[in-house]
Amino acid sequence: MRDYMYSVDEVAALIRKGASLLLAGEEAVLQKLPHGNWIAGTIPYFMTKAGGLVDRERIFVNELPPGLQCAGIRRYTKDEITRIYADMPAGTLGFLIAPASSDVHLRFALDAPTFPGFASRPLIGWISGVHLSELGVKAAKVYDGSKGEAMAHQAVVMHVAMPQGKHARIGILNIFKQGAGPSITFPTSGFTATEVDIDGTKRNLAEYVGATKLDTRLPLVADYCGLDINVSFQSVDPAKGEVKFYAPVFANVPYRHALPVADYVSEFVSKIPKNVNGNVAFSCNCILNYLHSGLEGKKTGDFACPITFGEVAYQLLNQTLAYVTVD
Repeated sequence: MRDYMYSVDEVAALIRKGASLLLAGEEAVLQKLPHGNWIAGTIPYFMTKAGGLVDRERIFVNELPPGLQCAGIRRYTKDEITRIYADMPAGTLGFLIAPASSDVHLRFALDAPTFPGFASRPLIGWISGVHLSELGVKAAKVYDGSKGEAMAHQAVVMHVAMPQGKHARIGILNIFKQGAGPSITFPTSGFTATEVDIDGTKRNLAEYVGATKLDTRLPLVADYCGLDINVSFQSVDPAKGEVKFYAPVFANVPYRHALPVADYVSEFVSKIPKNVNGNVAFSCNCILNYLHSGLEGKKTGDFACPITFGEVAYQLLNQTLAYVTVD
């Protein structure tokens, strides 16, 4: 397993050589880079050769595998993001980075499954963020390296041309499973909830969480077409009777609280598909896994990646590792 953490000078040298790069790091270091074939997002948390760590001086470098080439970089506002799938040429793989809490992030999270051509092309990516001590003070950013510009209100996408005979396969690794508790159904889709249906009875969700002492470090889990997909708790406000989530819940989909996980690393490693590590072109893991499972200094198999404020595997995910292999 190689070291993905590079100094600014080392990254600049790669850019000047024409390398196509997916980058992650602090704003202060990313803004020093020259123009080139790269996109980036702000984050100081990483899984590396040394394990989970915080690094505010170096940049995480994901260089495209041999044969894959940048075929263009696009920007999207919240109104333009609906074209993200339709804009991808045949035979390309898309890498998306969107700033946390921006309008374009929220629009993609809520509406991606309704976009024209949804999932017709392989799309993977992540939500950029900031150090947790700077939440509410500093805005997450993304970078269009072709112009060297930072953006807080637009998403950036790199289209990557795949050589003939190569196939991009997107996967998720989710250690959470539905528990045996009651089914929770939401009347409307969105990032907040008040009144919900709990096993056929209408009840305020914030009151229910408090009364049952629900562990909000564990997500709600739903079956989306055969896949277990998480929605993570952001906050519970008993006074307002409101619960906020990091990803949207969808109306009329039954969710259940996740089963506890005794050892994140052991569960994670046991679920890695055979022979997947050697083919991984990109991966990202959730900040909530990093925090709640104490991943600082720990390794998650051979996966090295930015720790993110949300993962994209066709649509927005939470508390999941998303990855793409090239086969």
